[in-house]
Amino acid sequence: MTTHATAPTALRRPRMLGRTAVNVVVGVCVLYTLLPVLWLVLAATKNRDALFSSDLLSLGDFSLFANLGDLFSMDGGLYSRWYGNSLLYAVLGAALGALISVACGYAFDKYRFRHKEKLFGLVLAAVMVPQTVLALPLYLMASGVGLVNTFWAVFLPVLFNPFGVYLGRIFSQGYVPDEVLEAARIDGAGELATYFKVALRMLGPGVVTVFLFQLTAIWNNFFLPMVMLSDQDLYPVSLGLYTWNSSATVSPEYYPVVVAGSLLAVLPLILAFMLLQRFWRSGLTAGAVK
Repeated sequence: MTTHATAPTALRRPRMLGRTAVNVVVGVCVLYTLLPVLWLVLAATKNRDALFSSDLLSLGDFSLFANLGDLFSMDGGLYSRWYGNSLLYAVLGAALGALISVACGYAFDKYRFRHKEKLFGLVLAAVMVPQTVLALPLYLMASGVGLVNTFWAVFLPVLFNPFGVYLGRIFSQGYVPDEVLEAARIDGAGELATYFKVALRMLGPGVVTVFLFQLTAIWNNFFLPMVMLSDQDLYPVSLGLYTWNSSATVSPEYYPVVVAGSLLAVLPLILAFMLLQRFWRSGLTAGAVK
């Protein structure tokens, strides 16, 4: 009787140990993620002296509004220009890039053409190529057509995303039944009308998912603007804060504005994910099920 009573207990112990180990790993990951964010929020409220003299996570003299005032007045208000540039690069680039990627993925899924799978294999191979490897070829191409140090040198390359094309094909398979397209064609709709009036509406969650991935990648894009741009008026936030941080070694007054600028720089991404997470989560679920 004792043996039968202790058997379930012995089985529960490994499960409890496994759950405890998982919870510990998850807790460590959460701390690893949130501690830098907490430091950034607290550091943005400190002046230059408190930033270096106070403890790591302590709350010193509240100087957030003074830091924000210095941030938007530093160097003639360059930060506002950088922020607007980043919004233009990221929001417009992500929107157009998502539409292009989903359209390409739809074409790979629904149409038959020569060497389709081979071309799609090239798209998958391009996913594995680091963006830093492409920076020099893109610079040489932009230099050849006279686009270096212009808005287009940064904007055009971000419109084409191989991973977005892959996601677009997955979403097309999961969201757009062939029977619906055939019914639209029988009713007399052309291919463009079928795509824009029928398929694209079904692909809404996929478009939002690709948009969020693109938005994050473009907003954090650093190396391509650094290679392409020399005019500070065209810098995105990431490159602008880097130049200020480099100048802070000589002029320490840049340190508080760099921290405050970094805090403001993460807000658009947080806002985008909060507003669009319902579509994003449903889109990822559909892709995973498929």
